[in-house]
Amino acid sequence: MRMPTNDALLGMLPEHLLLGGIVAAIITVLLRQGRTLALPVAVMSVLAAAAAAFWLGAGGTTLEPFPGQFVVTPPVLMTKGMLLLLAVPVLLMSRTEFEDGEFSILLLSSLYGMSLLPSAASALVLFLGLELMSIPVYALIVLAFRRPQSAESALKYLVLSGAASAMFLMGLSLIYGETGSLSMTAFAQSVTASDPLTRTAVVLVVSALFLKGAVVPFHAWAPDTYEGASIPVTAFMATLSKGGVMLVAWRLFDGAELTGPLVGIVAVLPLVSIVWGNIAAIRQQNFRRMIAYSSIAHAGYLFYAMLGSSAGRLEAITFYVVVYAAANLLAFAMMPTAATDEERDRMDRLDGLFHRDPLAASLIAVAMLSLAGLPPLPGFTAKFLIFRSVVAAGYSAYAVLGLIGSFLGLYFYLRVIQRMFMSAGEGARTTGNGQALARVAGVLCLLATAVLTIAPGWALARL
Repeated sequence: MRMPTNDALLGMLPEHLLLGGIVAAIITVLLRQGRTLALPVAVMSVLAAAAAAFWLGAGGTTLEPFPGQFVVTPPVLMTKGMLLLLAVPVLLMSRTEFEDGEFSILLLSSLYGMSLLPSAASALVLFLGLELMSIPVYALIVLAFRRPQSAESALKYLVLSGAASAMFLMGLSLIYGETGSLSMTAFAQSVTASDPLTRTAVVLVVSALFLKGAVVPFHAWAPDTYEGASIPVTAFMATLSKGGVMLVAWRLFDGAELTGPLVGIVAVLPLVSIVWGNIAAIRQQNFRRMIAYSSIAHAGYLFYAMLGSSAGRLEAITFYVVVYAAANLLAFAMMPTAATDEERDRMDRLDGLFHRDPLAASLIAVAMLSLAGLPPLPGFTAKFLIFRSVVAAGYSAYAVLGLIGSFLGLYFYLRVIQRMFMSAGEGARTTGNGQALARVAGVLCLLATAVLTIAPGWALARL
């Protein structure tokens, strides 16, 4: 089948710009200029790719450069643009941990895979994008090697993510054997099938997504991996990587309404994740482990969106991911520095932070309140969209139980604020170029949170 060249160039313009950034960043490293040039090159590449996605989306671009494999529509392009913009704070934060260009190259490679996911029209492209997003993260976890657990964390993520990929492929191969097609439509039709083989295939795929998204009982890798990785890598895994998994779920279930036993799987396990993630986070004395359990709970909220109508899933998922990512990145960007990675990660480092650094404490407080879902911050709107869709689909009992589970999270989010504003602590305010860039990242995330607080309808209208 002939492919229109112009369609391929235009429809994949964000991906082409990311690929150009990868090549340019590699050249800077080869020329031994990675320390000074790789980060600016990566930031410009991501900004250009996001701008291209917004430009195409605002123009109503609908293209299928690779028929049956890759498609772009305005909502898909807007989703790409929003997620790519969230990578800019991650890159700015990386200056405190990574001075050479390897981080920028690996992150751009992962973003390239992520950008393929919302446009995937076949299981082949979907799996390719998922693996391109995941594989660079294995290396990112051990790249800084700030603590001995980094290698163990990377190995756990590698093994379990590999197991998830195997389950994913096995499920898709069974569906291909039954339908003779790798299209997203074939999977959506398989969701309502009644024969045991097809149901097994669907369960395998859903289990793989639960494992990659850290949904209970497939969540055990997340706390250790988040703790062992550096702060920029943990921030990326907890936000954009999780968002990529949800885009896979959306593409697979696009056009399908859940029925039968699958409803129980997609409702009960995310509900257990909401409850367990919030309860386990209460006990944590390590900030990254707390965020890991928080992310387990938020994965439950996100998978709840699958219970709602197919028509509003992309809107609900994208808005939730953007809000959740902005809040998490804001908190990570403003974390106080310390002599060692282990010391920086201790919760008692936050004690009395308001008296040492009022700006950092105030912005972390905003992040915690948004993650808790308290109005008027956008975390409330994001949760409202999810639970409204669940109620509209007729699953009111699951919505009520999810809301009750979400209240459990209030304690540990408010405990962080209590530590910063109402506890005594010691430590000096840190400065430096890397920390200054992290603060810029924090301010950018604050602006995003402010826009989503003041004008959530404006953002939703573009999805």
